[in-house]
Amino acid sequence: MDAVRVAMLRDVLAGTEWLGATRRFAGTLRSSVVPRGGGLLLVGTEEYEPWHLAAHLVDEAAWSGTPELAPTLVRHRVPPGGTAAHLAVGLARIEAVRRGETLLVVAPGAPGEGLLERVHGARRAGATVLALSAGDTELTSLAHEWLTAPTDPELSLDTVQHLVSAAAGEASLPAPRAPHRLRDRLSRLADRLTTPPPTRW
Repeated sequence: MDAVRVAMLRDVLAGTEWLGATRRFAGTLRSSVVPRGGGLLLVGTEEYEPWHLAAHLVDEAAWSGTPELAPTLVRHRVPPGGTAAHLAVGLARIEAVRRGETLLVVAPGAPGEGLLERVHGARRAGATVLALSAGDTELTSLAHEWLTAPTDPELSLDTVQHLVSAAAGEASLPAPRAPHRLRDRLSRLADRLTTPPPTRW
């Protein structure tokens, strides 16, 4: 999702709880990695790897001049041999976490007992644990800060991730605008995004 679409989505969500919530979560993410410089680990579930969030955070890190936002993607399954170094980081990296590091968990479904145990261990080791999820209570109980994706199917966890990554790269966040009905705004945004561009002259 490019900057123009993020701006349009923000306009649609202005004044709703979701825009403020994603900005607060992004502020926590930024403040947990930038002053400490300990590193950001990003992990999903066995069924879901947060590739897009990793890519957007790398972009935001470059554009904002904040290298601390570029995450290390931790994978549940690392193919043997021939894998690029940045794609070969397995779950053992969470077990080796150190104080000052930040662990961001993205879980659209159940995180699984193995991941929860590792997250618990990371928190005990002194890492800051953040969670983007569909509301798993065990995961949120382990997190220092969490953001639960809305149940509205038009505002998915993927959309929330775009808003979080964009806001994390900003040094200052503009104040929210007056509220309007969320469904009306999402409908208008969908119309604008699917309308063909004007013909060139």
